[in-house]
Amino acid sequence: MTRKWLCLSAAVLLLLTGCSQAATYDGFVKPEQSPSVMKPVSDTYREDSPVYADEGIPDKCLASAASVDGICEIRKMEHYYDVTIDYENHSPREAGKAYAQAVLQAVPDFHAFVEPYIYENIMMAFPALQNNYKPVETRVAALAESIRPAQREELYSYAETISGGVHGFAEDGVISYEEALTFNLVPEALRGTACSALTMWGKKTQTGDMLASRFLDWNLGSDYQLCKMHAVIHAKNGKRSYTGISFLGFISIISAINDDGVFGAILDTVGDSAVKYSYENKKCYTYELRYALEEFDTARKVGEYMTANSRDFTYSHHIYLADGKETFCAEDAVGALQDSGKGFSVLRDSSTPLMESLHWEHPDSLCVVNSFASKGNQDGFSGSSNNIVRFRKYHEWLSEQEQFTVGAYKTAIVREKVLQGQKDGEAAVDNIRNRGTSQIILVDYHTGRIQVSFTAAEGPSDNVVFTDIGHY
Repeated sequence: MTRKWLCLSAAVLLLLTGCSQAATYDGFVKPEQSPSVMKPVSDTYREDSPVYADEGIPDKCLASAASVDGICEIRKMEHYYDVTIDYENHSPREAGKAYAQAVLQAVPDFHAFVEPYIYENIMMAFPALQNNYKPVETRVAALAESIRPAQREELYSYAETISGGVHGFAEDGVISYEEALTFNLVPEALRGTACSALTMWGKKTQTGDMLASRFLDWNLGSDYQLCKMHAVIHAKNGKRSYTGISFLGFISIISAINDDGVFGAILDTVGDSAVKYSYENKKCYTYELRYALEEFDTARKVGEYMTANSRDFTYSHHIYLADGKETFCAEDAVGALQDSGKGFSVLRDSSTPLMESLHWEHPDSLCVVNSFASKGNQDGFSGSSNNIVRFRKYHEWLSEQEQFTVGAYKTAIVREKVLQGQKDGEAAVDNIRNRGTSQIILVDYHTGRIQVSFTAAEGPSDNVVFTDIGHY
């Protein structure tokens, strides 16, 4: 059944978030002149939407490269780079150096297309710099020093090797030491994520086992640079091993699953504009998530660790978690937000009471968008059509079927037209899979297999392939 969705005016948003659950947004768009003027939009679902099988499609290996000492191997696959790093038999400094060597072997023009992306992110966070990069350098240096010693040594070694000894900020086609650090600290220093996530289990899945999914929305770059560097990183380190799903050159965690099956992923949340940003004496939450996934064997333990340390992070955020038995959203509020009385940290699960404005009637599921959702917490739904519409779309999609197979879920989540409603003068449609979606990750706890849809190097399109990247 096709549906019509809308972008919401501020007036309609107030109705949706503050009044009855009967308010609807079907068939309307944001009024151009006044709340009384509504303009219908075309159906947002594809007419040729494919039907997907449960299984993903494995990639073929096209080429391979390795560091001089063999510590790191990179295989170029059809849709991503498959990276293996041996931490078990080598020091963090050796691993960081080997990772950089292998990256340069696998992608000789890595500097040329990654450096412009770094500066695009810098200018988004510091639009008035005017070639004075001291504020960025100071912030990045302080945050890098806060990272745990082993991770820090690996990052410094990587940056030294990838830069070839070049220092400073200059758009010259060469990634310097400082620029490499900046690239690895975007979530903490510059902020660049959005995202959403959904878990189903029990009566909502055909097998009864858990199906975890996350949409990674990120700044793809003006030339879709990020889509040219998808990476699956196999960190081999005995009981501390994990598989990271991110991008070439990243040391920290964006999405990852450890050998115990604990899946963790970062998501942005709105609300920190009410408090002053601070990086001094703060921790990097993506590196702390890596530590937690290396150390703990359940989603609950990882979530409790992250919420316990949330006061010391730079930005409030979500950590989406699942392990096949339990699933959570760690709503991590920074200290300034907690002290303001406007937000708090909590490990939210499917039984946690939600904000009064939110309606969710699927007990065997957990939904996360870019706002805290627990009752009494910082409200990032009011005034945000993007959060409201995506939350309600997830609810609507789950209502369409009593139970989902993996294939049925994939079919449901990719049927939106990803490039719709973006012309000048037209209201944008709030999609779950959108122009900023770089990866869709599915973890099927019935089979233990992971599937990822990697947005192509040419940018977003309606041609979606789910690649099987193996077992966790």
